[in-house]
Amino acid sequence: MSEKLRCVVIDDEPIGKDLIVNFVNTVPFLNLKASFEDPVDALAYLHSHDIDIVITDINMPKISGIDLIRSLPKQPAIIFITAHRDFALDGFENGVVDFLVKPVAYDRFFKAVSRAKEKILSSDKKAIASEAVLDRIFIKANGKLVKIILEDIVYVEALGDYLKIVTNTESYTTLATLKSMEAILIPPIFLRVQRSFIVKITSIKSVSGNMIELNNNKSITIASNKKDELFSLLGI
Repeated sequence: MSEKLRCVVIDDEPIGKDLIVNFVNTVPFLNLKASFEDPVDALAYLHSHDIDIVITDINMPKISGIDLIRSLPKQPAIIFITAHRDFALDGFENGVVDFLVKPVAYDRFFKAVSRAKEKILSSDKKAIASEAVLDRIFIKANGKLVKIILEDIVYVEALGDYLKIVTNTESYTTLATLKSMEAILIPPIFLRVQRSFIVKITSIKSVSGNMIELNNNKSITIASNKKDELFSLLGI
């Protein structure tokens, strides 16, 4: 997260938009990136810019604030503003941080953006914590939870409903799908080279035709649609 939270204001009523813009400009941790009266223009902007907080009216022509938010590929923190209290429930059901009713008082606005800031900071901390432990996984094998350091994995093989995980020193069998492991073992460190195998790139000793040989002498075929990606990761 940047030092200031990037903010966009959307309201088809110029007076309402200007009021919120003025509010935003008084808050030290907010950086107003853009403001819009046309929600279609706002939507185009949001699809091409990373924004932390969107403050938007709900009842607008062409597209409502709720539909606008639903169409975004990445969900920022949302603060809805409207004259209609009936929208509150629908707004909160879609993950909105806060819901303000016009006319908006400054103290209520400040409380809403502070709540958005807290949510964003909390999400950032969770992401950092997740990255911090992503160097290992725990699998259930032989009736107990076993820690596996990802860097030690040589390859993973799908065996029906099970996975065979081969490390530099041991081999484990666990109930899991290769798709679930593919979400963890990602390029450029790992690559799913065909339907049944994920391999660590640095464990590849040689490539010959459609075959790769690993450092432990295991030979695995490469799917034709994976060769270009594999060669790119190998620097070939």
